[in-house]
Amino acid sequence: MADKSDKLKAMTEEELDARHAEKMRKKKAARDKIIATKTVEKGLTIVHTGKGKGKSTAAFGMVFRAIGNGMKVGVVQFVKGKWGTGERKVLEAFPDQVTLATMGEGFTWETQDRQRDINAARQAWEKAKQMILDDEHDMVLCDELNIVLRYDYLPLEEVLDVLSLKPPMKHVIITGRNAKDELIDFADLVTEMEVVKHPFRSGVKAQVGIEF
Repeated sequence: MADKSDKLKAMTEEELDARHAEKMRKKKAARDKIIATKTVEKGLTIVHTGKGKGKSTAAFGMVFRAIGNGMKVGVVQFVKGKWGTGERKVLEAFPDQVTLATMGEGFTWETQDRQRDINAARQAWEKAKQMILDDEHDMVLCDELNIVLRYDYLPLEEVLDVLSLKPPMKHVIITGRNAKDELIDFADLVTEMEVVKHPFRSGVKAQVGIEF
């Protein structure tokens, strides 16, 4: 390792540039070869879960990307319906491309009413199911669906059955902590957010533009 380091230190800037260019050429050739084998195009079932921050944020990033590409998107918020969020204000600026349903009534510890939560979850799911199965929307975000599945407010089997029937090119994104193992197995893309450090633990409250 020391010999390699010494050799690099002895090289001129031109030699370092040429060495870098050759390494990148080989890397690009290898990458292009891999990409050439990826020929399947399909609608994805995507799950963002884990205890870390950013699950919904990443999902809304995909939603905004889809809007920028002229796609039609459906968004159903299973829990955060009462919250005023920056995302909602942006989405409302694209009424021709976005169907927005803020169906939730808050986290279950806020309502403290199990039957009310179950009814809200059912109403939200019926709206989401309609958009997942139709031929109108290209992408559907089920924000915090994992929360209601965790509390068994909806049958997991029903959700998986609907996902299996979605149009072939439709993308469905599901967010929330504690994703069920069966949903993780079913999904095409699963990302788990991990907490490394969070300001809430130091007494910092939710911030405009960061949390909402």
